[in-house]
Amino acid sequence: MSIKITCIKKDDGNHENPFIAISAMNWINEENNSTGTTSREEMHDWLNKGGIAYVSDAFGNIAKLVSRISQNGTKYVTTVADKVTSDNLLNLPECNK
Repeated sequence: MSIKITCIKKDDGNHENPFIAISAMNWINEENNSTGTTSREEMHDWLNKGGIAYVSDAFGNIAKLVSRISQNGTKYVTTVADKVTSDNLLNLPECNK
């Protein structure tokens, strides 16, 4: 199963990098239209177990999510860098509260 990340939720405060400010993200499985919200840590673990998640932009550019661990041991996810910035995780809109 692969899922498309549709928006991100950020918490307030200072963080060691901007991706750690993401507390959760909403997603859709475009195969069956199921939706959900997953925490940053849960997404990290799901990707490590073989899950596939991605961000796409209005032009059809796709960037896959990958899991990372910060120098302080914090789990987070980011998009694989490519030549397009419009498909970056941090460029997604903020989810409705």
